Amino acid sequence: MLYGKEHVERYRATDGKEGHDWNGTTTLLLTTKGRTSGEDRVNPLIYQRHGDDYVIVASKGGDPKSPDWYLNLQAHPEVEVQVMGDRFRARARTATPQEKPELWRLMTATWPQYDEYQTKTNREIPVVVLERTGDL
Repeated sequence: MLYGKEHVERYRATDGKEGHDWNGTTTLLLTTKGRTSGEDRVNPLIYQRHGDDYVIVASKGGDPKSPDWYLNLQAHPEVEVQVMGDRFRARARTATPQEKPELWRLMTATWPQYDEYQTKTNREIPVVVLERTGDL
């Protein structure tokens, strides 16, 4: 099973033929700019489509702290995304309280563990919307 750096490398090398379909769901590659280092950071993340947007969840498995990629995009919301061979720029934003219930249901339908992760932490797990802004 692909995970971490190996997942990113195989996904990129095969335009997602290896790595897009993962454990019964789908993943994309999210590239954020490090909030302190300024270096690019790439993470494979579970996603779903919602209209023209892509939706991801900043769960970190229910850890009390948000994942670094989420903190990075809060500082620098302009990100790069790869879905299969499609690479594009996007603007990342946290779903509004009005949007979140529908988007949470969408994401738990593809990865039910998100509900379990939420019970492990007092932090409200954010749902992130990636709005495409242009091609790479």
